[in-house]
Order: sequence, then C-alpha cells, then structure tokens
Amino acid sequence: MAPEQQWLGTTTGRIAPDPYSWMQAVHWVGGSGLYTPSQEHGPKWGPTTALIAQEISALGECRPSVGYLARKLGLSERTVKYHLAMLREAGLLVYRSKGTRLSGRVRQASVYERVIPTAFDEALGIRTVQRDEDAPAYTRVPVGIAETGRKLIGKLAKKAARKVRRRKRTSRTRSQASRCTPMQGGTSGLSTAGTSTVPSESKLASGQRKSPTPKKPNRAPQALNRVGRRYQLAGELIAQVPWLGHASRPRIAWIVRHVADAGWTALEIQAVAEATPLTAADVRRPSGMLAHRLKGAADLFTTPERRRTAVVAWQESRTAEQARHRAFDNQVQQQPVRMSVRRLVNEACAQVAAAEAEGAVEYTASSTSSIDDLDRTTVLQMRAAAAADHALIHTALEVLGETDTRRLYTNRLVDLALTTAAQQPAPAAF
Repeated sequence: MAPEQQWLGTTTGRIAPDPYSWMQAVHWVGGSGLYTPSQEHGPKWGPTTALIAQEISALGECRPSVGYLARKLGLSERTVKYHLAMLREAGLLVYRSKGTRLSGRVRQASVYERVIPTAFDEALGIRTVQRDEDAPAYTRVPVGIAETGRKLIGKLAKKAARKVRRRKRTSRTRSQASRCTPMQGGTSGLSTAGTSTVPSESKLASGQRKSPTPKKPNRAPQALNRVGRRYQLAGELIAQVPWLGHASRPRIAWIVRHVADAGWTALEIQAVAEATPLTAADVRRPSGMLAHRLKGAADLFTTPERRRTAVVAWQESRTAEQARHRAFDNQVQQQPVRMSVRRLVNEACAQVAAAEAEGAVEYTASSTSSIDDLDRTTVLQMRAAAAADHALIHTALEVLGETDTRRLYTNRLVDLALTTAAQQPAPAAF
C-alpha cells in the first residue's frame, strides 16, 4: 500500500476482531507471495517478520516502541524499522497516530491498528457486513466464509496457534589451512615468500579456560559402589548403636566389609552383635567388640530369613531388655564427670553422714514443721545426698509423706527414685 493509505482513515481493510485472526492474515501474506517490498535493500519477509508480528499481537494497546521490540527480541532497531515498514506496506498495520521525534521533548511511540487487508477476504471468500451504516468502512465484521476457503483458513489457524521462535545463530568458522610450526632445525622446505601465522597463546590446548564441548552434568544420583556401601553402613551403625557412638567410621567400615558386601542392614548387625547382652559401660573398645561379635557371622547367617530370625529373637529377648534398663540406671546414677562437681557431691554426702552419726538429722513426725525453717545450703546438701542414695527419699516418704518429700527433694528426684524401685526385679520367693 502507498504511504497515504497507511492510515486508519484511508485504509481499505478492516480492523482485526482479535489478535488470532490478525496472525492468520500475517501468515497468509507471507505464504501467498503477493507482497513485494518497495525497497530493494534490507531484509525480506520471513520468520523475523512473523516474530515481530507475534509480539505486536500480544500487546493490549498496539503501541510498539522500536526500542522495546529490539530489546525484547534481540534485534537491531534498524531491523525492527524495516519489518514494521513491511507490515504497513502489506496493509496489516496502519497508523492511528504517528509518534513524535522532536528534539528536546519526550518522544512518543506511534499508535497502530491491526488491520486485515481486503485481498485476504477476497482470496478466502470471507463475507463481511457493515452493522452501522454511519460507522467507517474499516469497522465491518466477518459473517461467513466460502467452502473453498475453509481448508486454507484451517491451515492458517494452525500456523497462528503455533509459537514462532527466533532462530539461534550458528557460528561459522572458516576452514583454516594447515599451519606449519618449524619443529626441525635447519632450513625449511617452505617458501619464505609465503606468510605463516603463529597460533595465539589463548588458542593452544593448555590456554583455553573452557572446553568448546563442555560435559553435561549428570543430575541422576550415582549408585554406591562396594566401598561406598561399607561407609554408609558404618555411619548408620555409629548413629544407631549406643556403644558405637565415638567409634571411627573408616575402622567400622573395614570391620563390616564382609557383612556389608553380603547385603546386611544396620539393624541385623546390631541384633547379631548384641545377641549376648552388653551395654555401653561394658565396652572399652567399640571397634574391637564389634569385630569380635561379627567374627564368622557372615558364614552363619547366609540368608535374609536367618538374619530376620536373629533380629526378631533379639527384639523379644528379656535379657537384652534388662541390660538396656541397667544401662539407663547406671547412666542416671553414675557420678558426675567433672571433678569439681564430684568433689562437692562427696563433701555433701560426708556432711550428711556426719550429721546422721551425731543424731542432728532425724526424720520424725515432729520434724515436718521444720522443713520451711531449713536454709538453702542444707536443702541443697540434702538433695545432693538423696541423688546419690535413693534410700533417703524412700525413708522421707514413710516419715514426711509424699507432699513434704516432693517439696524437700523436688519432683524429679522423687519420680526417679520411684521409677528405679519399680524397675528392680522382685526377690524370688522360696
């Protein structure tokens, strides 16, 4: 179309009812071959034109800035201007208002209107009507299509629904002639008239920082090999078995190498190792104890059924349960680790023992009223003595009652004494 027909008031086409119908007309113009650019130089109609048209069809207000399209699509501004001119010449875009380019003022982008040319309606047999006689001709709307144009409109619909993507540029490297580096002494057989290019330091094999064909990272988790499985099993044992808490992981991995290769689990190893009950207090060297308990176990428990039977027997063993309870009691009643705290406990116990020997402390019914009169130092000493000897708490329960005993010795010590007494096995009756 001539430049004077590239305005909304002078166009012979009609306004596109939606961006989808407009893209059908764009693909028809590109495939029909009827449009020829007025300029002999510059780009031709192709995928870049359809890409720019697709970006324009996505705009709510058809006001595409040349700079915006260039940044969004990764093109030069000159290329965008060429293709916008081609869309206007094909009758697909018309000016509603032209942008300003005055220096010293804010530049305004041109406002376009998406238009379907008359040639498109005639080629496909699309019938249009003018609903309002007083309205301009470009407001007419389509009401039907001929049978001969249905197949073509279907193909154009598929093209309009397909996303147009920009083609990536492939770097083309010129084939260089074989270069010769003088490696031998003496004169060269090549002519001195020719020029030989010495390769750059950055192009040498040891000079490139990045490989031209980088390896793709394998995101899938790698399967553990035999050594990895041993270390994994050793870590599970150290975290699960109490008496292996401070063992060396490489040493445990070497000890369990046979059972790990046979497919044992950490629970199965613990069940076989603790078939004869033992506690953390009984183990002086965890790795040595584990090696002793697992000696020959891989040859004895050769099937998963046998190992499962050993696990069930270990879980249901009353002896092992009592050993675990004894380990808990020993851990609770053991002396403090720090020497200063242990010295204070021993001094408190000695003072209480001396007071009992002199008859200064007596648990009688008349002394219940004197609990509030005890000073803080005496109360702390009595609690330290009761923590070391639960018999004092049981005596206080018989003399003072449960309420005053809990006031004196705290609920924690009283509950601990009662729990310990309930867990001790009852004496056998003869």
